[in-house]
Amino acid sequence: MSSFPASAHPPAPATVLLLLRPAAVFDGETMHPGWAVLIENDRIRAVGPVAQVTAPAGARTLDLPGLTLLPGLIEGHSHLMLHPYNETPWNDQVLLESEALRVARATAHARSTLAAGITTARDLGTEGAGYADVGLKQAIEQGIIPGPRLLVATRALVATGSYGPKLSVDVEVPQGAQEADGVDGIIRAVREQIGNGADIIKVYADYRWGANEPSRPTFTQDELNLIVKTANSAGRPVVAHASTPEGMRRATLAGVQTIEHGDGGTAEVFKLMKQRGVALCPTVAAGDAISQYRGYRKGQDPEPERIRQKKESMKLARQSGVALAVGGDVGVFTHGDNVREAELLAREYGLTPLEVLRGFTSGNARIFQLPDRGRIQTGLLADLIAVTGDPTQDVGALRQVKLVLKGGVEVK
Repeated sequence: MSSFPASAHPPAPATVLLLLRPAAVFDGETMHPGWAVLIENDRIRAVGPVAQVTAPAGARTLDLPGLTLLPGLIEGHSHLMLHPYNETPWNDQVLLESEALRVARATAHARSTLAAGITTARDLGTEGAGYADVGLKQAIEQGIIPGPRLLVATRALVATGSYGPKLSVDVEVPQGAQEADGVDGIIRAVREQIGNGADIIKVYADYRWGANEPSRPTFTQDELNLIVKTANSAGRPVVAHASTPEGMRRATLAGVQTIEHGDGGTAEVFKLMKQRGVALCPTVAAGDAISQYRGYRKGQDPEPERIRQKKESMKLARQSGVALAVGGDVGVFTHGDNVREAELLAREYGLTPLEVLRGFTSGNARIFQLPDRGRIQTGLLADLIAVTGDPTQDVGALRQVKLVLKGGVEVK
């Protein structure tokens, strides 16, 4: 029974006001020394020069000397259900680890991710853990566990026979994604994933058919078109794993939101992506990590062909002007080490720290169609972090996270 008299209403929740006074504010586009930010509940109420943004009655003031305040970082490509392959190979994670174990580990991954300043993440496939990412997202939203705001892709789609794990042909084993083919099969699989909580549909537009083969296109153009049409009609974007020029071309023509990896991209395919408004999420940190797991001693050995080719394709992508999303394929390497992608882009792939920082905040928000975050401006979500130093000069400053606010609440 209600404890309120019939004529009374529950009291309105008290307004929480917080004034942040850092050394500088990076608003998602530009650095502003001497600015302050006022938060009301979970939103940004005011931002501007300190003299113009004052604390109203009842506001708490938090001075952040020497720190840069910036939007919470947006991770473009993660797998919270995976952990580094040098700990446990991918096949073994999919086949030998129970879903309960993987979810328990993922809760720790979510905590580490948020503590690293990532307040939003696209989680692009559970790799054999079914719809566990939907439950993880719900647990975060309900305040049961700490973690970033998640956009989840659930099972992901592969063409029959093209994914893994692959063992003996006599043994049928669970796959790391959902197999679907043809008109009826594809429509059913896309709708099933959406009905079970997918925010995003992820498709593998190319992959290896056999263990020692190169990647080749898997779905036909008509199949990819149908995946995008079915998902878009339900308000969901499609992202495509694609590393071959033809896989990338088909996915681009189908109208995906982003192409993940794009290792073999050519000038022609990047030009097409630019024309069609399809962004590239290059995931350079994943290839860097896997090469090191395979014995590459960075700084001592000649660069592996895989990394050399990646640098060449990234040069072509940069020349084309295609939009770049920032996402590292975290899970291949350690969750919480998300800044590794930003550091590599700035130090080895020719982007300026400012370009990387914009990509990690306002750029990702724009590409992923998240208009309520990624910038510090009035009315947007108060997802904010404070770091030591100036990340527009050195993205390594993003490792020095001293404060994390998610929806105006201090989580670190």
